Amino acid sequence: MSIVKLNNNGVKNATTFGSITGLGNLKFISRSTASSSSNLSITSGIDSTYKEYIFFFNNIHASTQAHFQVNFSADGGSNYNVTKTTTFFFASHNEAGNATSLSYQDYDLAQSTSAQPLGLSFSSDNDAGGAGYMHLFDPSNTTFVKHFISVAGGFTDSDYYNTNYVAGYGNTTSAIDAVQFSMASGNIDSGTIDLYGVN
Repeated sequence: MSIVKLNNNGVKNATTFGSITGLGNLKFISRSTASSSSNLSITSGIDSTYKEYIFFFNNIHASTQAHFQVNFSADGGSNYNVTKTTTFFFASHNEAGNATSLSYQDYDLAQSTSAQPLGLSFSSDNDAGGAGYMHLFDPSNTTFVKHFISVAGGFTDSDYYNTNYVAGYGNTTSAIDAVQFSMASGNIDSGTIDLYGVN
């Protein structure tokens, strides 16, 4: 066995690097803006153009403290009722610094058409809200189920900050072509959801 010796040359002395491929580029598709909206439904731009889509939600402010949630459609947005199986856990820390947790929560779904919570109890306080992102993989594939993952952070009315982790799949081989975001109760007062394709 031979030993490879380095000759004291560091990265700072390198003059060229090989190219890195396959990391992908984000391609902006659309922005949806809430204004006392019962939901934000994205019914165009989700097709076979990309194998992965990312939804970025920014400064989501609720009219009343409620869970921020998502559902999927396979008929252009006529119905948001794709059957889902998911997992959900979250980390939490309060402003006083005397209470923390990391726990599984039963906000997951088992073969349910209900909306999937992405963020727990986003606050309606004037200076509060939530933000995060969700990846949807290969939604136009008609052979396999549709996987998604999400990370969402939100401030609650009880002065806790929660970081929520969700993953699961839409149990359908039909193409998913529309996605709806909403609060479990009340409206989305304000905020934006940007849709990107991963090239």
